[in-house]
Amino acid sequence: MEKLGANPANSCPLTPLGFIERAATVYGDCPSVVYGDTVFTWSQTHRRCLRLASALASLGVSRRDVVSVLLPNVPAMYEAHFGVPMSGAVLNSINTRLDARTVSVLLRHSGSKLILVDPALVPVLGEALRLLPPGHPAPRVVLVEDPQEKDFSPAPAAALTYEKLLEMGDPEFRWVRPASEWDPMILNYTSGTTSAPKGVVHCHRGIFVVTMDSLVSWSVPEQPTYLWTLPMFHANGWSFPWGMAVVGGTNVCLRRVDAAEVYDTIARRGVTHLCGAPVVLNMLANAPEGVRRPLPGKVHILTAGAPPPAAVLGRTEAIGFDVSHGYGLTETAGLVLLCAWKGEWNKLPASERARLKARQGVRTPGMAEVDIVDGETGRSVPRDGATMGEIVLRGGCVTMGYFKDEDATRAAIRDDGWFYTGDVGVMHPDGYLEIRDRSRDVIISGGENISSVEVESLLYGHPAVNEAAVVARPDEFWGETPCAFVSLKEGAGGVVTAAEVIAWSRERMPGYMVPKTVVFRAELPKTSTGKIQKYVLRNLAKEMGPTRRGVSSKM
Repeated sequence: MEKLGANPANSCPLTPLGFIERAATVYGDCPSVVYGDTVFTWSQTHRRCLRLASALASLGVSRRDVVSVLLPNVPAMYEAHFGVPMSGAVLNSINTRLDARTVSVLLRHSGSKLILVDPALVPVLGEALRLLPPGHPAPRVVLVEDPQEKDFSPAPAAALTYEKLLEMGDPEFRWVRPASEWDPMILNYTSGTTSAPKGVVHCHRGIFVVTMDSLVSWSVPEQPTYLWTLPMFHANGWSFPWGMAVVGGTNVCLRRVDAAEVYDTIARRGVTHLCGAPVVLNMLANAPEGVRRPLPGKVHILTAGAPPPAAVLGRTEAIGFDVSHGYGLTETAGLVLLCAWKGEWNKLPASERARLKARQGVRTPGMAEVDIVDGETGRSVPRDGATMGEIVLRGGCVTMGYFKDEDATRAAIRDDGWFYTGDVGVMHPDGYLEIRDRSRDVIISGGENISSVEVESLLYGHPAVNEAAVVARPDEFWGETPCAFVSLKEGAGGVVTAAEVIAWSRERMPGYMVPKTVVFRAELPKTSTGKIQKYVLRNLAKEMGPTRRGVSSKM
């Protein structure tokens, strides 16, 4: 058998882009994308994606060029997941919650050639483009109009709109297949870090693997009705834009996510599946009686992005939702751990079931290995549910590395063959993993990763701030929110208030990064070498108890 192996018939590059071609054949007349009164079929969506790819190519977009999208969950956002890479380009989805300065940094770092933008985000993009360095080529702007929104002004006559762009394209376009399955397909940024953005690059092979793996792990059936409560800019919606094409699902798009809209859409559209961070579960579980509606049938929710409180899981399931819980990172393009449920656990009390489900679980079938290792020795920690170590992964959907950042790539993907996540967890005796802490500098708020170091660096720019340290404080709605401990410069005491610091911060950073709590102290606790003792501040933040929605505290 040594003469047998790869050949032209069995070694064509793996890519998820062919899924939509198959969907158009199998599910051609079935609904593919629903948004308000607009309904597309799979045949139509396929042709629109080909038009997009063709039009981009006609504008000079070619292999490995970066095309960015700054869009909410609208049909164009879904189509971009196929149409952009079908032109040979790399898709860069930008978080719509970022401020102009951060968007500018990402556009510059990625070298984006073209950007699709929502009317509501035109002011942010305009400022971001003005902040680009002199001489840096600005990406061409394509405005994605939204006929469902009556408050938006019509596009200027000279503007290139998305529908005009599609009219330029050929619906019979021979899309650009990857020359290798290792060709880059996706560029996502892990956070809004302005000083050193980390651009995660995924190839066609990795996206193919995680897409099929996610469908199997969540037991997604044929032709589900999937509600887009998870932003597609969050790790490309955990791979489900491509996954829904595999199973011929109906993608129900939502521009805004609130409890009334979600419950109403579930009832009207017969939704069967949705994803979201624990904050979405909390929103649904705590919706007032007048908003909450009986579910039309079994509705499956997949949650990840932050460790969900067991109480939230319990309340959500009590309403009738079937909740699955997993774990993934931008660097894995989707979920690679899932709390695989055992039948015998159904006999346990509800509180115990929720406690078990709050664990991140076991590797998905497509992930080769997962372990928790001791930071000093590199050896696996005992399976005792108490000894903490760093979560490490290896498998086909792990990132190829960080764009233009060899040092960060070497730090995360090491010679021992593991990807080091920076997340800390324990392994239970039954082989199920549970996160116990996050990397010291990361706060997880509503599924958003916030660098405490970045928030601190911005707070140090306040004229009255002497020292600043930011830690996570529990929050009833968001899970965690930034809590800033601040010492003031001499003479500033009594002049500066917590509300003033929060307002000042809101003008200089994305809303989700703004500290919700500001605590003034004469001096911050330090080690003998002068380092701030963050663990002391974390304990103080926990002792304050959780913040309530809409409430900012000060001390």
